[in-house]
Amino acid sequence: MIARDRRARLSVNAVFAVQGLCFASLVTRVPQVQDAHRLGDGALALVLLAVPLIAGVGSVLSGALFARFGSGPVLRVAQPGVCVAVTLIGLTGGGLVALYAAVALFGLFVGAVDAGMNAQAVAVERRYGVSLLTGFYAVWSVAGILGGLWVALANRLDLALAPGFLAPAVLGVTVSLVAGRGLYRKDEEAAGPSAEELRAAARRVPWRPVLVVGTAMGVFYLADAVISNYSAKYLQDTLDGGDFAAPLGYVAYQVAMVAARAAADLGVRRWGGVRVVRLGGILGLAGMAGVVAAPSAATAIAAFAVAGLGLSVVAPVAFSAAGRADPTGLGIAVARLNVFNYVGFVLGAAIAGALAPAGMRAVFALPAALVVLIIVLAGGFAPRPATAARPGAATGRPSGTGATAR
Repeated sequence: MIARDRRARLSVNAVFAVQGLCFASLVTRVPQVQDAHRLGDGALALVLLAVPLIAGVGSVLSGALFARFGSGPVLRVAQPGVCVAVTLIGLTGGGLVALYAAVALFGLFVGAVDAGMNAQAVAVERRYGVSLLTGFYAVWSVAGILGGLWVALANRLDLALAPGFLAPAVLGVTVSLVAGRGLYRKDEEAAGPSAEELRAAARRVPWRPVLVVGTAMGVFYLADAVISNYSAKYLQDTLDGGDFAAPLGYVAYQVAMVAARAAADLGVRRWGGVRVVRLGGILGLAGMAGVVAAPSAATAIAAFAVAGLGLSVVAPVAFSAAGRADPTGLGIAVARLNVFNYVGFVLGAAIAGALAPAGMRAVFALPAALVVLIIVLAGGFAPRPATAARPGAATGRPSGTGATAR
């Protein structure tokens, strides 16, 4: 590849890393945020629910800006905005209005970055001509592990929220400003399909296989949302794990996800997506059940790792299955499937909030039970391959997909 493409790939990896670092630095300090603002479990649930809802708005708004400016310029503004918003959450003191405003700003920028980094990642993948998206998400998870470990140290040192958030935020702003110069400009991003092509293709893409794998993927994201938002609180408040141990459940979960995704492609090639997802569902169920029944923080941390080991394979194999079910080659099925990402996160936050008064074990019990659906629906991860050519294929217009996954 030319040097320009290598530079863009390095920049996109950096963008994913900053996003993973900032996200982990915030979600693993949820108990401290709750204590600082004296939030009840119900109020905390509303704050956590607001993030994916506003992120969806940010994603939609950024898409409109992409058409005019390209994803790169939007990303160069939005990602430093995420870092600043995280810091503002730490500076809000006990003021609830300030907290809600900072959280709303965080959600808005997160949605824009989510869309922008995926658009850039797809552009890099198109230019290289090989699959690269899984690698970008692996970088996200590795940075998330580092963010969780930083929070464990910050808690051990008894750092206040503001300095605890400021350190990763400063690093994130610095890296994102440097990386932004290497992102593709609008004229360098591959041209997408026309509106007419998309409307025609949408009528040809079957819904059934998307709904089957989408339901399974939605369950994964529901469980992922609960783990991301409540693992630290569960370890600290219910299992008396202390401030240092609280972030380690999320860290163990992400470590296991990186390890599993590193081997998942080999497993799919050898045994097929159905077996891999079914085995992943069984491991995920065992891990989530272990979390619910854990008698100690150490046991729960190990159970979070088992859950991550199994659940991590669902999203990548789901996107692959959706791609095979799409007869157009325009990514319509993948775009539909991506909706289940936000649905899962919103439902996860809502369900956790509703169950929080019954205790943290109840918060994890329902997602654990729903993981059974992944096992039941695993057969849908081998849809009949689509053979029809996409409309407009003869024009030579490049095709590709963007997907949000963790």
